[in-house]
Amino acid sequence: MSDLAAALDVVGSRWALLIVERLLDGPQRYSDLQRDLGMGTNMLATRLRELEAAGVLRRLPLRHNTRAYALTDRGRALRDAIEALGRWAAEQNVAAHTRDETPREPG
Repeated sequence: MSDLAAALDVVGSRWALLIVERLLDGPQRYSDLQRDLGMGTNMLATRLRELEAAGVLRRLPLRHNTRAYALTDRGRALRDAIEALGRWAAEQNVAAHTRDETPREPG
């Protein structure tokens, strides 16, 4: 397995990098992540469990049976990759393209 394939096994699932990106700003409560990302509760819970099992984030105990999540060192190490993907999307105007379009060579 290539290094890229191994990385995608950890953070390549839908929503995973968006969760990590949100946590780069600091710990977040479960309800705040759900609201800000607009994810369903089942999907969010699944992704959080996967990222926790992979050592990317950890659960923080709060009062009144509330959960919060924070990145580990391993999770914070994704900052450069996330920023690079964001730059690539902006430079390539990815938001303006649909999945049906075929990229054209400059000519």
